[in-house]
Amino acid sequence: MLLPLVRHFLRRRLPARLPTPSRGAKGRRPESQQEQWRSRNKTALTYIAAAGVGMVGLSYAAVPLYRLYCQASGLGGSAVAGHDSEQVETMTPVKERVIKISFNADTHASLQWSFRPQQSEIHVVPGETALAFYRAKNPTNKPIIGISTYNVVPFDAGQYFNKIQCFCFEEQRLNPHEEVDMPVFFYIDPEFDEDPRMARVDTITLSYTFFEAKEGQKLPLPGYSYN
Repeated sequence: MLLPLVRHFLRRRLPARLPTPSRGAKGRRPESQQEQWRSRNKTALTYIAAAGVGMVGLSYAAVPLYRLYCQASGLGGSAVAGHDSEQVETMTPVKERVIKISFNADTHASLQWSFRPQQSEIHVVPGETALAFYRAKNPTNKPIIGISTYNVVPFDAGQYFNKIQCFCFEEQRLNPHEEVDMPVFFYIDPEFDEDPRMARVDTITLSYTFFEAKEGQKLPLPGYSYN
């Protein structure tokens, strides 16, 4: 991707052809002209290096920015992050609408962790907060840092699945043979019951996948599975 940029700068920065030296100065270029070309080449290389750094920075920023957008909009089955504390305190549970929440846990092949939900399912109603737990263990003899992503199925239900507290998208360090419980505090927005698309939905599955955290790690986008 940088090669066309290099050619573009060289075509613009370098003269189309070298001036023909005079007979008396054959094989020698004026000192000022050499310095001018050297300065132009240095400027072109500086622009190219800056463009390369910028593109690398954008590539690493793309996933976090898209992730934040998905969390805010519920796109791709990603649960909505953040909540209005006043809404949580004042919302009215829809008692006649019972929903089963199933929990799923996976680990990427590169991560040597044991990771599982503490409960297979719970029943909630829209407008009511609920608490669930996952458990992770590092059975190896070395510390490992993991980071998780999540999604919600059906995908359209993601916009109503609000997490008040969770462990996703944050690095979790487990020392050798350490085992920890990870809470997920959430609620289903009462508007879930008013959406005609959710009329036949009585089960929602919350899935987490842990990956080993590495420098430059690119996490999968919500709604996609990676083995």
